[in-house]
Amino acid sequence: MAMTIHCDIVSAEEEIFSGLIEMLVASGEIGELGVGYGHAPLLTSLVPGPVRIVTQNGDEEIFYVSGGFLEVQPGIVSILADTALRAHDMDEAAVEEARREAEHALENQSGEFDYGRASARLAETAAQLATLRKLKNRAGRG
Repeated sequence: MAMTIHCDIVSAEEEIFSGLIEMLVASGEIGELGVGYGHAPLLTSLVPGPVRIVTQNGDEEIFYVSGGFLEVQPGIVSILADTALRAHDMDEAAVEEARREAEHALENQSGEFDYGRASARLAETAAQLATLRKLKNRAGRG
């Protein structure tokens, strides 16, 4: 059996995951980061995107985080995010519609247009779609 580390994934609203894992892969500011048993202590910010974990029994779970922080301490890894969702709970059609709306807003700017909000929404929906693609790729391997 592989060595494990305790993992907590927490959003502003609730705890999304808590349990023993073999590996966690998340998107940090400068690229993907893998964390497993024995990893050096670390604190880094996360960008919106998928978080993949391999649980103690070898199952993979994929989550979407809107950004936040990843902290590694001896024996525990924690993700603190504004928003965290299990990928299988996400509605792909709704995410795709939100992406189209954000693109439309950027193309058709009006007098009271908030470019920052529209571009942030577009980036968020792109990260959510990447998470859903990762989930579909994983299901295709099964």
